[in-house]
Amino acid sequence: MRNSYVATASFDLIARGADEILKADELQLRLQLGRPLRIKAGFDPTAPDLHIGHTVLLNKMRQFQELGHTVIFLIGDFTGMIGDPTGKNVTRKPLTREDVAANARTYAEQVFKVLDRDKTELRFNSEWFGQMGAADMIRLAAQHTVARMLERDDFAKRYAAQQPIAIHEFLYPLVQGYDSVALQADVELGGTDQKFNLLMGRALQEQHGQPPQIVLTMPLLEGIDGVQKMSKSLGNTIGINEPAIDIVTKTMKIGDELMWKWIELLSFEIGIEEAKRLQGEIQAGSLNPRDVKLRLARELAARFHDAAIAETAVAGWHAVVRGDGDTSLLPLQDVVVPTEGLRIAALLTAAGITPSNAEATRKLKERAVRVDGQVVEDPQTSFAPGFKGVLQVGKRNFARVRLIRSD
Repeated sequence: MRNSYVATASFDLIARGADEILKADELQLRLQLGRPLRIKAGFDPTAPDLHIGHTVLLNKMRQFQELGHTVIFLIGDFTGMIGDPTGKNVTRKPLTREDVAANARTYAEQVFKVLDRDKTELRFNSEWFGQMGAADMIRLAAQHTVARMLERDDFAKRYAAQQPIAIHEFLYPLVQGYDSVALQADVELGGTDQKFNLLMGRALQEQHGQPPQIVLTMPLLEGIDGVQKMSKSLGNTIGINEPAIDIVTKTMKIGDELMWKWIELLSFEIGIEEAKRLQGEIQAGSLNPRDVKLRLARELAARFHDAAIAETAVAGWHAVVRGDGDTSLLPLQDVVVPTEGLRIAALLTAAGITPSNAEATRKLKERAVRVDGQVVEDPQTSFAPGFKGVLQVGKRNFARVRLIRSD
């Protein structure tokens, strides 16, 4: 009875924020076994740094750790050289061994900002694939058909559009699936876009006489633009190694609706019931959503730095928004300008505060542009090399810049 009660409480925690659990009944049964489960999540080191989109899975792994289970952080140093075709409409350029090795080192350093180092198995899939010969890979490839691969949505779309699909791309789901065999995973975590690959792990485990893993998918986290999946290539990320002030200012830029999804997937401090209460207070007009967002920003900055640094970052944010503090706390961004300088609209765009000169001009007309706290309306206002100050559009978009001359 005790195991059943604990398993139910554990399942409720694990299910928080999950998009889907296949098979949920199997997971509940395995949680009652009283033995630590082996929880696997793989990350291909395709870029030098982890961002908070990655921590959606890392947070779930941390919850499993706190429940006493064995967490395996798998670095796909082998799969990274193949290139994950998920969500791609063209063949992805594989990384070099040197790129993968360099990125893998930074992943290994950064992951323990979330996971408990002493309770984590850090593994690389080159451990087993590096031992495989050509004959082994052919045997693995023989375990699934081309027709089965074309059931995958992105492959099917590319095939229908007569876009090239390289043979090595078909290997990726098989290779990722075999990782679960090598690690004897009980549970594999992944984003919703990884479901095909995760199910491949179940199929291969069955073919190798292992109990098939439970698949738990997590929603994809939209980036600070509120539209696209958080991705380094789209420039809409918050890196976990970024300065605390950047974590705070970027978090404060997200929309009020997206904030609740971020809280559900990223916050340890705001539980489900408290989130509901806060939503009710906002709807009643007794709480400003900005205050909840700032609480989340402070929590994230403290997690990846510490509480004191987070408070300094929050003070820097207040310095701009309220105009009553030390703006030197903000990071200084160099903007290269011609000798004659730049007009305000072009400068706002060059600094990344507005997406275009036309949008910047529109904001000038709305009196939404400030420079060092002073409203600027004249589109002819120009700034020369050597200028240093805070540019601001609205309440959320600002940057402390220094203009340097292009050679």
